[in-house]
Amino acid sequence: MDTLEAIKSRRSARAWEPGSVPSDIVRELLTAAFYAPSTSNQQPWHVVVVDDRDVLSRAAALNPFGLMAAKAPMGLLVCLDKDLERFPGTGIQDCAAATQNILLAAHALGLGAVWTGIHPDPSRVESFSALFGLPKDVTPVSFVLLGYSAQEPRPFDRARWGRVHVNHW
Repeated sequence: MDTLEAIKSRRSARAWEPGSVPSDIVRELLTAAFYAPSTSNQQPWHVVVVDDRDVLSRAAALNPFGLMAAKAPMGLLVCLDKDLERFPGTGIQDCAAATQNILLAAHALGLGAVWTGIHPDPSRVESFSALFGLPKDVTPVSFVLLGYSAQEPRPFDRARWGRVHVNHW
């Protein structure tokens, strides 16, 4: 699958087939995250790999938009380490780029995935930090749930050309 096809055909999956994701595929997803662009190439993120059923169920209870975590085969929690953020305020964007790379890699590798947001909601940030025992200067940004999709969402044209402006509004 080429890059543009992956971008145009990727859709969020919220239901998965039973079974785990092989460790070599997880490693590919993590590698994709590390290849994301970041400010001054600082890569200010850490990723927590979550495949424990109890932890996934507890995470589902913490996020009203991530209830499907209880049935997901696994999740990748992308976190910002503020100590690695060379230019304060840029790390969230960097973590978002890493998250997008994970989503595209998952799609290219035949997985279904969904991005569930943690940051900037203070209650989700606090509860995910507590659940995963994150250090004080580490902020959970996104929780990507993945597995082999039990859905076949159809691609559709999502281009919004009326929102493109040239040289000025």
